[in-house]
Amino acid sequence: MRILVTGHTGYIGSRLVPMLLAEGHDVTGLDTDLFRRCTFTGQLADVPHIEKDVRDATRDDVEGFDAVLHLAALSNDPLGDYNPGLTEAINEVASIRLAKLAKEAGVERFVFASSCSNYGAAGSDFMTEDAPLAPITPYGVSKAAVERALSKLADESFSPVYLRASTAYGVSPRIRFDLVLNNLTAWAFTTGQVRLKSDGSPWRPVVHVEDIARAYIASLRAPREAIHNRAFNVGTTSENYQIRELAEIVAEVVPGCEVTLAPDAAPDQRCYRVDCGLIAMTLPHFKPQWTARRGAVELYETYKEVGLTMEDFEGERFKRIAHVKRLVEDGELDASLRWVRSRAA
Repeated sequence: MRILVTGHTGYIGSRLVPMLLAEGHDVTGLDTDLFRRCTFTGQLADVPHIEKDVRDATRDDVEGFDAVLHLAALSNDPLGDYNPGLTEAINEVASIRLAKLAKEAGVERFVFASSCSNYGAAGSDFMTEDAPLAPITPYGVSKAAVERALSKLADESFSPVYLRASTAYGVSPRIRFDLVLNNLTAWAFTTGQVRLKSDGSPWRPVVHVEDIARAYIASLRAPREAIHNRAFNVGTTSENYQIRELAEIVAEVVPGCEVTLAPDAAPDQRCYRVDCGLIAMTLPHFKPQWTARRGAVELYETYKEVGLTMEDFEGERFKRIAHVKRLVEDGELDASLRWVRSRAA
């Protein structure tokens, strides 16, 4: 299958592309490569790519593909809050436009990287895909809006599918340290403290980045009638945890550390648990391999191997919002987050 992956150099994309290649797919990437200086470990797969902001995509860019896997987005809440208008422009308006271009070009399958953050402050009840969407952040609002818009485009020739990923974790060449398990393990390794930034009570479903990639692959293998205009919670129902439970797992994995509260720890409104029964029943090729505990071990071992420091994950190199702000201040990105200088080595 000939596949276009937008956001192929990002946290999920850099793990997904090698797995797609191993499946025998013909992969092309499209990405502005905003975090080109943020490779943490390993190397990115060398595939044909279009270096372009998704807002500037054209019909020619999507012509001739069997499927588009659309991951490109501003992908965390601090970036979303930095300029909510940009989040709307990139995550929502550009995504809908890309889907329309893909449909016009005859692309049959459009797999959208949605999120379980769509459920917002849902509490401790298990959310199925039929639950009402009530996002409380610009990021979540944008994802829910795209799902609604793509649903209106669905017809006999164009099949969108919405993969609502649980909170991701795990090692990737373009790792994100703002994700809860990655962050807790980083604090534990570098300081001896599993540092909670909330009271630890909110619920989160979590899923390894590699298992998210498996969901994309399964959505490509599935017959059209199984995925057409449907949403799937991506993860495993048993992998729902309160934040303090994740902290306790990390404390058991990383030697000599203790769970502590950050001085500014405050209640977190984002609280939801999800039921992942539908994807298990509908997409039999989706077989998650990871648990939070195994993921914490992977993270700890990788942090040791790399020699992670607190300056790395809290500083401008790997902290996404700080990195973007620095690029803007240095005049390398303009206010719209487009590159204004030639690509740096």
